[in-house]
Amino acid sequence: MSKTHTRYVCQQCGRVVASYMGKCPQCGSFNSMVEEVVHEEPISKGAVSSGRGLSGRSEPRPIADVGGEAEDRIHLKIEEFSRVLGGGIVVGSIVLVGGDPGIGKSTLMLQMAMEMANTKRVLYVSGEESERQIKMRAVRLLGGVRTNRDSSLPKNLLLVTETNLEVILNHVKDTKPDLLIVDSIQTVYLSDLDSSAGSVSQVRECSSQLRELAKSSGVSVFLIGHVTKEGNIAGPRVLEHIVDTVLYLEGDRFQAYRLLRSVKNRFGATAEVGVFEMREGGLVEVTNPSEAFLAERLVNAAGSAIAVTMEGTRPILVEIQGLTSPTQFGNARRTPNGVDFNRLLLITAVLTRRVGLKLAEQDTFVNVVGGIQIDEPAADLAIAAAIASSWKDVPVRAEAVLIGEIGLAGELRMPGQMVARLREAQKLGFKVAIVPKAIRQGEPYPKGIEIVEVRSLDQALTAALKKG
Repeated sequence: MSKTHTRYVCQQCGRVVASYMGKCPQCGSFNSMVEEVVHEEPISKGAVSSGRGLSGRSEPRPIADVGGEAEDRIHLKIEEFSRVLGGGIVVGSIVLVGGDPGIGKSTLMLQMAMEMANTKRVLYVSGEESERQIKMRAVRLLGGVRTNRDSSLPKNLLLVTETNLEVILNHVKDTKPDLLIVDSIQTVYLSDLDSSAGSVSQVRECSSQLRELAKSSGVSVFLIGHVTKEGNIAGPRVLEHIVDTVLYLEGDRFQAYRLLRSVKNRFGATAEVGVFEMREGGLVEVTNPSEAFLAERLVNAAGSAIAVTMEGTRPILVEIQGLTSPTQFGNARRTPNGVDFNRLLLITAVLTRRVGLKLAEQDTFVNVVGGIQIDEPAADLAIAAAIASSWKDVPVRAEAVLIGEIGLAGELRMPGQMVARLREAQKLGFKVAIVPKAIRQGEPYPKGIEIVEVRSLDQALTAALKKG
């Protein structure tokens, strides 16, 4: 007879314990232990366990005999999405798309499904919406009412509302789609497991079976995943190891721009970013994000500086705003939006100690226009210039961009891919670039833009805040 016992599984890290604990001993999460009932079937004497595999029989062979052709890719008309994936959808791949609630994950997936359904067969499985709700959203994306747009809806886009994975796999076997979209992986469950949908064991087992489906049949699978309040994809961390590609859709829900970021990609470069704008008709590609981020810039305003940041292989120009105000309390506040808090503390400390700005009694606010998040240190110089410009009430030169990393001694360090940054600035009409002095000779700078090389932060601010 089968044996039944109870165990407790952490919903954040997957740690299994025998009795309930208020705090997970592995990840430190509170109240994350969920009870699961496990049925163990006895193994008869002499029986050999048969593990699951991607094919009926595996056989080792020399690496020289393995085919080395490039992977097949399905072309996407959404160029921003295609570039983040590495040039298109790889046949037989499994992709995980995460993001905050209401950020536009389902909208982006439905847009892609409607585009792909013109040439491929697509099965859209939803565990959260009915077929009627999905059709209403599809009609809205087409920009018309239902009676006028039914003929424009693709016939190869199949919709089904289902959460049982066994039934979903039967639908895949019957319809034979080229592309499978599951919205979302936290709503899918296996009836063999006693735990509820969205638990660690359900998410792990369901994603593993969908991976085997993708590798064995050649169906490209897209999974939509929920995120926790910390911004990580809900479920066990092994979920991100199972899939081939992990994409995050980021952005402020109160801003129009959305960033599709690749954090893992087995078939392309990571850290690639696609820029979209949320409109009434869905997510629209932004082919020139630098121009969009600088469209509402107020020229010659104190506290504004232009930085050139790299998002993957793409340089993007963004406006960084700084504001200083006399503090009303004993301790001055440091409030960043779009930049790292510790980085802001470092820059303000260097400005106070090395440049002589009296920021100890000033509340300092820094904002990156457009809702973009900057993590690289190449924007340090622009942040420092925006703060100094606001403190001195002197505008930064309108035709200048500032690129450089700030050290604790007040020196400037050279960031990577400087030539690509300068070419993007030149293309958008900027005439001056204030950069660290190059110690080692590299690729020559592009002509047509004046290069001001400085060694220290004090020299850079003198050049940036020069009137006239």
